[in-house]
Order: sequence, then C-alpha cells, then structure tokens
Amino acid sequence: MKKIEIRTEIPGPQSKAWMERRMTAIPRGVYATTPLFIRKAEGALLEDIDGNRFLDFAGGIGCINTGHRNPRVIEAIRSQLESFLHLCFQVTGYESYVELAEALNRITPGKFAKKTMLVNSGAEAVENGVKIARNYTGRSAVICFEDAFHGRTMLGMTMTSKTHPYKQGFGPFLSDVYRIPYGLPSKKRSGAGDDTQADYELMLADVFRRVVAAEDVAAVVIEPVLGEGGFVVAPPGFLRALQKICHTHGIVFIADEVQTGFGRTGTMFACSQAGVEPDLILTAKSLGGGLPLAAVTGRAEIMDAPGPGGLGGTFGGNPAACAAALAVIREFEDGELLARANALGSQFRSRAMSWKRNHNFIGEVRGLGAMQAVEFVHPQTGEPYPAAVKTILKDCLKRGVLLLGAGTHDNVIRLLMPLVMTDDELSEGLDVLETAIESAAKELGLLEATTK
Repeated sequence: MKKIEIRTEIPGPQSKAWMERRMTAIPRGVYATTPLFIRKAEGALLEDIDGNRFLDFAGGIGCINTGHRNPRVIEAIRSQLESFLHLCFQVTGYESYVELAEALNRITPGKFAKKTMLVNSGAEAVENGVKIARNYTGRSAVICFEDAFHGRTMLGMTMTSKTHPYKQGFGPFLSDVYRIPYGLPSKKRSGAGDDTQADYELMLADVFRRVVAAEDVAAVVIEPVLGEGGFVVAPPGFLRALQKICHTHGIVFIADEVQTGFGRTGTMFACSQAGVEPDLILTAKSLGGGLPLAAVTGRAEIMDAPGPGGLGGTFGGNPAACAAALAVIREFEDGELLARANALGSQFRSRAMSWKRNHNFIGEVRGLGAMQAVEFVHPQTGEPYPAAVKTILKDCLKRGVLLLGAGTHDNVIRLLMPLVMTDDELSEGLDVLETAIESAAKELGLLEATTK
C-alpha cells in the first residue's frame, strides 16, 4: 500500500472552518476527539475534506468490524431502500426484523430457546435488558462493576463507573444499583496462587451479606471485557462464578457485549471464550455495520415476561439497519473475519511486548483477539500516566493514524480497527505508534529511564 504521509497541518483549512461552525452550532458537551471532518471511508482508511488520508484504528468506536462501506452491507442497504425506509415494526411487520431476530437467537451463546427485541443503541439495550429482568424476577436491584461503561442514559450513567466526563453534573442517579469489584480484590484472596471459582463465590456471598440481599437482585450486568474501562479481560473463572451464583439465587445474568460482540475478540461473542451462556446478551455497535442498531437476546421465558406493549420503540429495528445486520452476520459465516481478528491481535501483541521490554512507562499489554490495548504508567511511581497517552495520540494523528484512548484514568491506548485491515496497513500503523511512543519518551524526559 502507499505509505500514509506525515501530516503537519491538523486540522487542514476546510476541517478548521467546519470546526468553527461546529462550535457555534453544537453544544460543547458533544466532545470532538479529533478536529477532523471526513469526506470518505473505505475498508480501514479515512480521507478528510482536506484530502488527508488516515489509517483508522478507532472504527467509529468499534462499530465497523466488517470495514467501512463493506460491499455486502452496502448492497443490502441499497436493496432495502428500493422497498421502504421506515414503517415501525409495532405497527406493520416486515421480514428482515424477524429474520434478524432468528439469526441472533441462533448465533448467540446458549442452546436454550431464545427471543430477540431490536432497539437503536447500546444504552437502549442496557435499559431494556434491566427492564426485562426486573419484570421477570419481580425484583429491583441491579449489580454492576467498577470501571464499567453502560451508556449515557440515566440508567446507563448510573451503572457506569467513571465520573468525568460521563456523570459529573448529571445527578442524582437512580437507586437500587450497586457496583462491586471486577474480579477479586487482593485483600479478599483466601490463599496463594490464582483465584478460584470458590474465591469468587465467597466474594459474591459477602456482597449479598453486606451490600444488597440476593433475593432483591434482579440482574447482574457485566462486560466480558471492559470497554471504556481500559480493555480489562474478566479474570479466569469469574464469569462462570457469576453465572453459577446468579442461577442459584434466581438472578438474571446479563452480558453487555456491545463492544466485544461480532468478532472483536476473535470469537463471535466474548462469552464463548469464558464458557458461559448469559440469560440475556446485549449487542450493538458492529451489529449494524455502520447503521444504528442494537439488540436484547435471551431466554424465551425471560424475554416474554413483559406484557404486550411493554417493550418497543418507534425506530427500533429500522429496516435498513436490519438488512445491514443480516449482511454483517453473513460476513462472519465463513470464519475468515474471526481468524483475521486473532491474527491482527497476535501481530499487535508481538510488537507491543517488544515496546514493553524497551520502555518502562508501558504497563500491561492486554486484550482478546483484536480487542487489544497498551497501558501507560509512570516509571517512577507506577501510577497511571495519562500525559503519555495524550502525547502519543496527538503525535499519531499528525502522522496519519487515528487511535483512541480509554481507561478510568485515561492512561490506555486501545485498538478498534476494522477487521479487514491488511497486514501492510497494520504494520504501517504500528510503525507510527512505535515512533510516537519513542518520541513521547523523549518529550516526557524518560529517555534515560526507558531502555531496560
């Protein structure tokens, strides 16, 4: 591929003009991660309105696993537009909603009978998942986890851990939501060696004694890999322990796979790697191939708990989005994209571990499949080092590579590139990231301390 030229003028004049218009027309709360305005996207490449080209390692925050303007997805959308664009499924039905529900019932983890409802966003899926669990159990309490992100609606914010910028100034939040550690706190460990399922069960029993009674809990909601929280993978056995104790106490076990779903972790859903079958699974982002769409899929008897009219939404399961999602599912059927996710992740980890060996301000390299991240810590204190991330991201953008930060402490760089990214594109992007890491070490005065 042709090398991405180093960018020295970001934003270009046209993007800068549009940024000024944006600032006048749009509230500041709608944050601009970059000053770019994009004209065209294809595969894993972006082109802005000034003609600059960028490698996309952000993927619309994980919404483009099948690539920008995937041909199969584009064709499905075009075909649907020839028939109709909106009807509202609660008024008049259409085949694609039913076909997509059948497909999700088939491909999500669990061999039990399932049903699916479609909505517009991950946050809306979270809201409806909790609604359904509360209706089914007749209970109100919800358990979620430290460093989790579940959206920007009122319930989503309540369940989200990070305060700034997501929650600051928006309270008071909803009641009967309880946050617990994502895994076992070190002070609770019973002995030497790895944590065991018994350790986790003891921890959860303690939660039911000291935080909220088990008989009051409607649902436990967890991300198999923390997204905004920094791409932290659930500890081995933790999800299985949660599932077991949920079933023991009649609690609905909900997996939020909004960011992990549809091949990001190297399997269709991250839960499969943990050996669990959630009662409800929440999907969104890459489900729609670039169009807004989300789903709640789960055990038929749980999904059927709310009465007629208790669930729905005007735009939920938009026909064009349903057509796109069916095309996305077909893209994964031959297994090539899943293999590609694992290959991308493996190549990244190989490079990142070499950076870790050479730079002592790199902490963990972690993730599953193509859902990978690098954590940055201060070399003297071991504390989170967000200044390093900010410097590196800015440098990468100037050099034509779009990357995103993450983490409760903003000290993580995460990869959400389209899974269709080529080896050459990946290599070029990682070259840029490596150069930016080395430049940051110099800029932050770490040069003498970094080489081990």
